[in-house]
Amino acid sequence: MSKKTSKSEKKSSTSAKILYRPIGLISGMVSGALAGVIFKQLWKRASPTHRDDSPKALESEFGLGEVLIAAALQGALFALVKALVDRGGARAFERATGEWPGD
Repeated sequence: MSKKTSKSEKKSSTSAKILYRPIGLISGMVSGALAGVIFKQLWKRASPTHRDDSPKALESEFGLGEVLIAAALQGALFALVKALVDRGGARAFERATGEWPGD
């Protein structure tokens, strides 16, 4: 049985992957910084105490529930922003070079 290739599947060359590495590194740093800023703003609005900083696991003045909620929100937000920035960078790279940098 042969495997069908869909139009949405994109092939990538080794050179495209190598050329994309610096872009991927920079986009990773940008997405981390952006997610941090967004998380701080969300936490200020979502926190019952409206603290400037989110609770850290080793800070005793916060309850476990608040620490876990902050960690879950922060993790989900970082993953979402990273996926959006990575995908946008890959699409821009593809438009510029004609090759998809992943796979």
